[in-house]
Amino acid sequence: MTLTPQNRQKFLMIAAGAGLLLLVADSAIFGPLTAAWTSRSAEIARLQKNVTEGRGIVERADRTRRLWAEMQAQALPKDAAKSEQDLVSAFDRWGRAANVELASIKPQWKRGSNPRYSLLECRVDATGSLATLARFLHEVERSPLALRVEAVELTARDESGARLSLGLLVSGLRLSPLEGRP
Repeated sequence: MTLTPQNRQKFLMIAAGAGLLLLVADSAIFGPLTAAWTSRSAEIARLQKNVTEGRGIVERADRTRRLWAEMQAQALPKDAAKSEQDLVSAFDRWGRAANVELASIKPQWKRGSNPRYSLLECRVDATGSLATLARFLHEVERSPLALRVEAVELTARDESGARLSLGLLVSGLRLSPLEGRP
């Protein structure tokens, strides 16, 4: 079949129109549908992950409640003076047990990130051998009090390094807001 110039012109017009129609359909219909499909697939994957994490949280609920009750029982007393006294006497007891020389214990109250709790930050400077300071740190770490070691600094006090200085920053949790300060 031979195409006459008029038939060929009609054929090219139809082909160009079909190509233009496919281009418009791709940008107006297929592109948005593909983007919507991709975003919905990502949303479904995110929701499935959330459901899996939620099921894990529900399964651990009893354990989490038990641990929270234990933490509440081990928190510092609500009375600020009693909290300071308990923490200072605990450091003194741990220092004597580890045979370290406590140079200073400086407690300072800090606000928590929300008003339901406050922190007793305590800077402790101690001196001893590596073994005694390690024992002291072990005593602090195994304490039932709700404490967190924030920073540890070790410095040699003599040329041989047999005598060391320990700078320790510890935060104690008190489940009560910081009173009397804006």
